Amino acid sequence: MSDPTSEVIFHAYPQSPVAEKVRVVFGIKGLAWRSVEIPRLPPKPMLTALTGGYRRTPVMQIGADIYCDSQCIIRELERRYPSPTVMPTNEQGLMWCLSRWTDGALFDQTVRLVLGTAGDSLDKDFAADRGRLYLGEDWAAGLKQANADLPHLVSQLRAPLSWLNAQLSDGRAFLLGPQPAAIDAQFYHVVWFLRGRWADGPSFLSEFEDLVRWEDNVREIGHGTSRIMDPQDAIMLARNSEPTAVAGVAAHEPQGLLVGQSVAIKPDVNGGEQPVAGKIRYADAETVVIERVAADVGIVCVHFPRSGYRIDPT
Repeated sequence: MSDPTSEVIFHAYPQSPVAEKVRVVFGIKGLAWRSVEIPRLPPKPMLTALTGGYRRTPVMQIGADIYCDSQCIIRELERRYPSPTVMPTNEQGLMWCLSRWTDGALFDQTVRLVLGTAGDSLDKDFAADRGRLYLGEDWAAGLKQANADLPHLVSQLRAPLSWLNAQLSDGRAFLLGPQPAAIDAQFYHVVWFLRGRWADGPSFLSEFEDLVRWEDNVREIGHGTSRIMDPQDAIMLARNSEPTAVAGVAAHEPQGLLVGQSVAIKPDVNGGEQPVAGKIRYADAETVVIERVAADVGIVCVHFPRSGYRIDPT
């Protein structure tokens, strides 16, 4: 029998484009995983019990180690399950650099387009929540501006999609060649979101014939195999497990972080999100891990990327 403390538990909801990115990685690696469905909107008490306040989607759990952000999740999946790899070429550094654009400016433009086209039909609670994350404090004005800027936003997406189409024009199955890679998942989640959440998405994407062929190839990879898990069972598993994260701080640490230091971590944007408090367990150029203790989950280690996150001493 498999060890339940080593099972991949994925906290997400079906409509999440960022979760779709990770689900494609599950498919590339042919993984079996447990699925905990979380609400689309806060409050998310079962999730934040594990994370200490982080509410974004998705989150991965393995025992008492909690991985926030798809950066952290994909890196950990590649470390634990190196074959089949999602880094089939020697350009993984460039792929990670490019992912900061696909997950940042490109995805933000796509969200603004989807929100802007929805206009007054957008659910008010959803608009307030996502608008605050992607459009700033004055999200209502930002939503109106997005609606007014729709032709411009479409043009800004059309350019990179044409580049992808050109990359695929030699008939290759995936962006780097015959094997799917992390970069396929990182671009696919944007295209998946456009097609599924923008009424004009299918007609817009039809211009890019090779991109549509690639999209079909990625879709056929699937999502591995999943089984539903109750969120309370995930919390119990965390409480009955021990974190496996190592302790230490790598050389050349620019913020002077120390093991055991009390810090708070949050996304480095003005999204009104609650920081996660804990003590430094590990830090290097890519990752920071904090240890936190709570009555409902016991001792857990929460893993964050360094890129895109702010760490403040407390």
